[in-house]
Amino acid sequence: MVKTVAIVGAGVSGLASIKSCLEEGLEPTCFEKSDDLGGLWRFTEHIEDGKPSLYKSVVSNACKEMSAFSDFPYPEDFPNYLPNAKIFEYLKLYAQHFDLVKHIQFKTAVVSIKKHLDFSTTGQWNVITESNRKQESSVFDAVMVCTGYLSEPFLPLETFPGIKRFKGSYFHSRFYKHPHIFQGKRVLVVGMGNSGVDIAVEASHMAEKVMISTSRGAWAMSRVFDNGYPWDMVFLTRFMALVRNSLPGPIVGWMIANRMSQWFDHANYGLIPEDRRVLREPVLNDDLPSHIITGKITIRPKVQQFRENSVIFQNSSEEEPIDIVVFATGYTFSFPFLEESLLKVENRQASLYKYIFNPHLKNPTLAIIGLIKPFCAVMPVVELQGRWVTRVFKGLCQLPPVSTMMQEINEKKQNKIHWFGVTFDEVLKTECLEYVDSIASFIGAKPNVLALFFRDPKLALKIFFGPCTNYHYRLTGPGKWDGAKNAILTQWDRTLKPTRTRVIEDSSTFCPYLLKIFGLFALFAAIFLGFQ
Repeated sequence: MVKTVAIVGAGVSGLASIKSCLEEGLEPTCFEKSDDLGGLWRFTEHIEDGKPSLYKSVVSNACKEMSAFSDFPYPEDFPNYLPNAKIFEYLKLYAQHFDLVKHIQFKTAVVSIKKHLDFSTTGQWNVITESNRKQESSVFDAVMVCTGYLSEPFLPLETFPGIKRFKGSYFHSRFYKHPHIFQGKRVLVVGMGNSGVDIAVEASHMAEKVMISTSRGAWAMSRVFDNGYPWDMVFLTRFMALVRNSLPGPIVGWMIANRMSQWFDHANYGLIPEDRRVLREPVLNDDLPSHIITGKITIRPKVQQFRENSVIFQNSSEEEPIDIVVFATGYTFSFPFLEESLLKVENRQASLYKYIFNPHLKNPTLAIIGLIKPFCAVMPVVELQGRWVTRVFKGLCQLPPVSTMMQEINEKKQNKIHWFGVTFDEVLKTECLEYVDSIASFIGAKPNVLALFFRDPKLALKIFFGPCTNYHYRLTGPGKWDGAKNAILTQWDRTLKPTRTRVIEDSSTFCPYLLKIFGLFALFAAIFLGFQ
């Protein structure tokens, strides 16, 4: 029977996993390589080997209500989109509130994780750790790997002819910290993800010239959505997900394109995605279109080749002088402390059931947490993964047969265009609500909206038409939280609190009531006349 659990990493996934273990009465020991918790969201001026790195100005792309843990809302005075320091503060508050720190061994690296000699009967693991240059071996009943996928830069220099002759400087976006390095320089950013665009926008305030090279293009959107509300609280609802998943793929693609282009015409700005049959993660940046229209940033096609002091783009013979190249080309990942037989990574993906379990392990006591790119905040996803995994460890939830798991894995690997709903451009990307609901259903935490409607119609409507916040998964099932209902009913209050800092009396509030009364009168009149 599983009792002791080794957890690798004390970032968002690691903290959620510690708490999930404690909820199930397990004994977690978390090994953290650095001297503090927080993982990606802990800013440091230096780059740590094997650890995620972020730049000073990073702001979250998911708002606080959508990225909160399910039983711990953010303080109401926190801004909706959080600078990295605020997220780090929230993680500290979370760890303190649930007394998680005492389960973490800091400055302790995991060297190797191997099956115990009697793994076939016990499912146990030998875990070798290193601290102060001393190694120690321990036996654990189960292991949760929470190291993420943002620590190993993907930098295929061989695909950029001439880069070795380039006399300027070049580096991966992982090594960027502050924009002063671009002062007076001519800058090229290769790649158009969120980091690449953020860096280009920052560089444009100091550089002589900034260009972004993209072969695929991308949809760009603002964090500020309809009526000034956070984009994800408007877009990520159960109702909207039902609509998207019920319509043919081409219609969904057209709807997304139409919605994105309401802000500005992406074709006119050189941004429109090349393949619109699949959804690439949109770029969330409030400044990009204004920087393009004012000439601070220029969008260019794929790089054809580099020269000593310049670059030539595809379908062009003209040389563009440049001084610095930033490769925002994403990340790959590996697990050097695990044998390849336990987890094989190919083409930046791994064969894991629900992105978590190796289907061929006789005992499902090894789980990979957070190796997924959901189209939403990661905190709700990894928290539910942890809650399910710990119940699998205890034998309270069972995995399906190996053949069933492999069939699902192989179907995902093929990443075929879906007839209905959204198709993503990478295997690791997934539709958030569909995935999270499936995990929640395994542990009995998925809310039954229809049944709830007959007991509490107000709450049911909030759940169905309102934002799909993580509090939904604490209304019922194991780990039920008494504050979940109130958290859902007050989520818009916490959203508006930090922005309504200047409240004035609105003299026009009486007018909408008159319009509503007139509308009701007109409706009743129409019904009455219709029966005449």
